[in-house]
Amino acid sequence: MPRIHARNALLPDGWHADVGIDVDGGRVGEVTPGAAPAVDAVTAGVVLPGLCNAHSHAFQRALAGHTEQRGPDDRDNFWSWRERMYRLAARVDAAALTAIARQAYTEMVSCGYTSVAEFHYLHSEPGQPAGDAMFAALCAAAADSGIRLTYVPVLYERGGFDDAPLAAGQRRFAQTIDAFLAHYRRCREHAGADVLVAIGAHSLRAVCEDSLAAIVAAAEQDRVPMHLHIAEQRREVEQSLAARQRRPVRWLDERFDLNERWCLVHATHVDDDEVAALAASGAVVCLCPSTEANLGDGLFPLPAYLQQGGRIAIGSDSHVSINPFEELRWLEYGQRLAAEQRNIAAIGSRHTGRSLFEAAAAGGALAGGNGGGRIARGAAADLVLLDDTDPMLLGHDAESMLDALVFSGYALPIERVMVNGAWRVVDGRHVNGAFARNEFARHVRRLRRAGEAA
Repeated sequence: MPRIHARNALLPDGWHADVGIDVDGGRVGEVTPGAAPAVDAVTAGVVLPGLCNAHSHAFQRALAGHTEQRGPDDRDNFWSWRERMYRLAARVDAAALTAIARQAYTEMVSCGYTSVAEFHYLHSEPGQPAGDAMFAALCAAAADSGIRLTYVPVLYERGGFDDAPLAAGQRRFAQTIDAFLAHYRRCREHAGADVLVAIGAHSLRAVCEDSLAAIVAAAEQDRVPMHLHIAEQRREVEQSLAARQRRPVRWLDERFDLNERWCLVHATHVDDDEVAALAASGAVVCLCPSTEANLGDGLFPLPAYLQQGGRIAIGSDSHVSINPFEELRWLEYGQRLAAEQRNIAAIGSRHTGRSLFEAAAAGGALAGGNGGGRIARGAAADLVLLDDTDPMLLGHDAESMLDALVFSGYALPIERVMVNGAWRVVDGRHVNGAFARNEFARHVRRLRRAGEAA
């Protein structure tokens, strides 16, 4: 039974000193503030709960850095980026997905993410009918990296609000609602103990109303998280208004019982009424600041949403960055630039770093459906141990520690990471990192050769 002694630990009711933490069977046991160090305890300067990466497209890790050149029409945006993403997706088979996801998940764990919600629509291998091989690839990658996986299969069935057929680059994603729900049921039946299967729809433009209703019914019946991209781009809002005379979030709120099991991703382009409706519903809005900036999506109206009690989670989405503290920094800095003010996300008199971290931990636990994000008896033993003698943290007390982590752009002082009671990072290195990197290199080179030959 591992034991940990922290000079400072962030517990549900705040910071405590000299905290003893017992771990038993992948769960947190006794948590004892003011404890003397046990002889056999692993000592740490700071212990935090691990965070959930609430929105991941693992295969896109192989695309990072490959789309940073302007297209021939001199106007590059989300829609032109999407065509490049489709070209990569067309080449990713189960073996490549295993290697790419393993690398992404290993990087996540190394940076303090201990769980991930994998929003997945590559349900077939290239040239093959839809099956379960890609799900098995993600499960293997999660097992190798040690991350706690929430698998979110999502339906993709049409090319737009007008029921347009899928474009060439989208056809591989296509499934009927019946085939999709059968896949979801099989995955729930065969998932291992460390994998939770949730459900989702790609977006309102990519599914019809009847199919969305069937997916929501499955989520409600099984009481699992329901994930959905929404209002990421202005074009989506314009098309929704033209087809349905409603903005996307307004349309969704009028037809479904949004609640804490819903995870709505991006929600970038929402009006004041939609912000109020989202906050009142209890749904989680998953924000992916590094990806949203990379794609030029825009900024979510965070201040009004937080002031009304709205819930947030964070995700690394396309994996142009994999670092939860950087996501939180981007989230705050974008708002500062828009408002020309500072400390936008601070709640009450609390520090901004802590406000952001605790909001992301609570919202991520809901989006992942795994009850993580806290250090308390019975919670998942997903813990991040920090070196408080690192220059990033020197001179800080407990209250400003998270400010340093979020707003100091240095290498993270992570010494160890535990997931499900097992050490996955020791002495700052992932225990499976070398293997993950070598396999990633082998497969991305293969994909590049295939792309050059196409």
